[in-house]
Amino acid sequence: MDLTSLTLLVDILDAGNLSQAARKLKMTRANVSYHLNQLERSVGLQLVRRTTRRVEPTEVGLRLYQHGRSIQNELLAAKESVSTLGQALQGRVRLSVPSGYGQMVMTDWLIEFKQLYPGIVLDVRFENRVDDLLRDEVDIAIRVMPEPPQTLVAREMGAVRYVACASRAYAQTHGLPTQLEQLRTAPLITSAVIGRQLRLSAYLGDERQEVTLEPTLISEHFPFLRQAILAGLGVGLVPDYVVQDDVLGGEVLTTLDAWRLSIFGSQLFMLYMPNRYHTRAASTFIDFVLERARGAGRRAAAPLPGSLPSGDLL
Repeated sequence: MDLTSLTLLVDILDAGNLSQAARKLKMTRANVSYHLNQLERSVGLQLVRRTTRRVEPTEVGLRLYQHGRSIQNELLAAKESVSTLGQALQGRVRLSVPSGYGQMVMTDWLIEFKQLYPGIVLDVRFENRVDDLLRDEVDIAIRVMPEPPQTLVAREMGAVRYVACASRAYAQTHGLPTQLEQLRTAPLITSAVIGRQLRLSAYLGDERQEVTLEPTLISEHFPFLRQAILAGLGVGLVPDYVVQDDVLGGEVLTTLDAWRLSIFGSQLFMLYMPNRYHTRAASTFIDFVLERARGAGRRAAAPLPGSLPSGDLL
């Protein structure tokens, strides 16, 4: 058994299949398969179970993977230590963030980080799907979800609070829903998953209700949803950070504030691959963003002062 074959096993299992590993390693699939077969022959045991789509480690394969991953991480750390000796912090961080939270909350953080560490290259993608971090070569993903995938390291960044809201002009003309069921018939402005029925989960103490919704304006672009709400096109159902400044300014009113509302999940997580070596750049970025998220969470703990008392449309 040699070091190259051992780290190749790590790359194969991280990729999930031989074809993806071959693309990452810039080798042919046949070449990757050959080296894997040679490693299994030298060990005298099967290391992976092959299916049409994936490879999964056997018990022995998993043990060798863990050793190989530790060796690979040490080699990367040693290489980085030598190459960055006496230099300012450098490297690349590949980041995937939700379109709304990324644009409306994280933009200032990312700019501040870049100003502090000009030698670090930030490669930022604004998207909402749950990524295969290895397939997309993403170091860190930030996502809103009920529970994080067990296969990834998940760091909590705070709670996500949805609000039902509308412009003051809309509220004066049409009123605002005061019961959850009224959201079914309201002209609703929100985000949704294409091809999937939109369900709102609402919590009040120990009570939980679920309401099926049919929005009249749908987009994953939250700045657009904010403009639609301000234009009086209907009732918005969006994360509080989307309209926070407008609520504070009195242009937007909220309703159903006693309920805790959720569509895609109520928690924000930072996700990254387990056992993957983090460069100094990535580790610095992780600590920086988690600290900013904690600060934002403390500021968001207080309720927005823009709720609509019963009968008050002024």
